[in-house]
Amino acid sequence: MNTDLSILHLIKEASVVVQFVMALLVSASLASWTFIFSKRKELKRAITITDEFEAEFWSGVALAELYRKLTAKGFEPEGIEKIFLAGYKEFSRMRQAGNVEPIVQVESAQRAMRIELSRELDRLDEHLPFLATVGSTSPYVGLFGTVWGIMNSFRSLSNVKQATLAQVAPGIAEALIATAIGLFAAIPAVIAYNRFSTNLDRLIGRYELFVEEFVVLLQRQAHQK
Repeated sequence: MNTDLSILHLIKEASVVVQFVMALLVSASLASWTFIFSKRKELKRAITITDEFEAEFWSGVALAELYRKLTAKGFEPEGIEKIFLAGYKEFSRMRQAGNVEPIVQVESAQRAMRIELSRELDRLDEHLPFLATVGSTSPYVGLFGTVWGIMNSFRSLSNVKQATLAQVAPGIAEALIATAIGLFAAIPAVIAYNRFSTNLDRLIGRYELFVEEFVVLLQRQAHQK
């Protein structure tokens, strides 16, 4: 009887179902890490852009000048910049239309910013549900592989008069690898999901606060002749 209990050998000798479970979990783990690195970079950039924009916005720069800068040829606005552009563009359009009540001008701009805020939230939230799914289901998928492997291991002893630990150890060991891979896939996904969700909530909170503060500024401008 082959007593090689190396991980690679156990995976190679595992049943087709257990091997499929392992391959599925490894694929989920690789996809999770890809999303983790890309989302980390994306959120970091969004926070940096927000910091820089708010510093310039509250520096006293004219709104029209800031609008021209963000709409200049070759400039690609992102995040909070898009929210500002949506609100200011709609506000300017309503102002130029004439005979529009100030409150209507401001409400129209606020709606435009809210729409852009929702789009930005959808973009930033992309892939987070996948991380949540991997984090919550991987241990159970791994457990299924383990149960299946142990079941097959005991079934193979049905025709054996005297079972020994050496006979069942390889089957149980290969089955437990599925659980280990499931945990390996789930733990980083859960940690990343919680961290990204917290950072995203803070960032969206800053976006919403900016919308409210910008609305106040627009209200002042709307009542100016």
